[in-house]
Amino acid sequence: MKRNKISIIGAGNVGGTTAQRLIEKELSDVVLVDIEPDLPKGKGLDLIESAPIYRYDSHLIASTGYEETAQSDIVIITSGIPRKPGMSRDALLRVNIDIVKKVTEEVVQRSPDAILLVVSNPLDAMSYVAYRVSKFPRERVLGMAGVLDAARFQAFIAMELDVSVENIQAFVLGGHGDSMVPLPRYTTVAGIPITEVISKERIEAIMQRTQDAGAEIVRLLKTGSAYFAPSAAIVEMVVSILKDKKKILPCAAFCQGEYKVDNLFVGVPVKLGHGGIEKIIEISLTSEEEIKFRKSVAAVQELCKTVDQVL
Repeated sequence: MKRNKISIIGAGNVGGTTAQRLIEKELSDVVLVDIEPDLPKGKGLDLIESAPIYRYDSHLIASTGYEETAQSDIVIITSGIPRKPGMSRDALLRVNIDIVKKVTEEVVQRSPDAILLVVSNPLDAMSYVAYRVSKFPRERVLGMAGVLDAARFQAFIAMELDVSVENIQAFVLGGHGDSMVPLPRYTTVAGIPITEVISKERIEAIMQRTQDAGAEIVRLLKTGSAYFAPSAAIVEMVVSILKDKKKILPCAAFCQGEYKVDNLFVGVPVKLGHGGIEKIIEISLTSEEEIKFRKSVAAVQELCKTVDQVL
């Protein structure tokens, strides 16, 4: 029987932790790629040596090149650099456009039928880069953001109410970042809208914390950014694809008219199955939600203007 194969480009904290979660669940064989020659080898060897204890037989290959990624079912792109002191957002964007462009060119040449799952930031713009460069159908290029943002929203609600996270269903739309749009009206606790059990003031505070969640972790860590929750979000998406679970998950998807958005990646609920995005689910928005969503879309559009100029 053919084993599933997933390639992770970028062996940093997000890539390495994602590799760990995937092979511990025996979801697939994993290829871990990085330009730093010893980084993927070191992390790969560490994971291989963990196998006898955690009892998994998934294979892990560490590489500095792309040949081993051939015929991947899914390629997860985490490559890119963080913003450095004194570096403008535009400069960061242009550097990461170049990195994601080169990575995409390499992986699609070897895995023309793969699904591309983009994690690099700024996420919506990098998903757009991968889509433009790969020329894949939109169903097979998506970005990880909404699952992470919704998980953070869920966690903060569970903390507020002192209930199990399993009781919480949360909903987030829009771009990944401080313009994201948490939707309390579609967020429930054991089927009860949170607007019924949490005050408006506390909901506003929780929404703000959700929008700032990534920055909060960066401040606390002082070096680096979140990777446990992002890797968990990636794996949830991978499971829905590999097992054809058809989960409804918030993902960065290329909209062509949905939500009145044209030719842009933005966070929306999708049905995620074996072929990637099977359907974009459209929901009705109030006028206030619509205003926030349009603001988020506009922020993504500004980033993508730079992408169009560079590509």
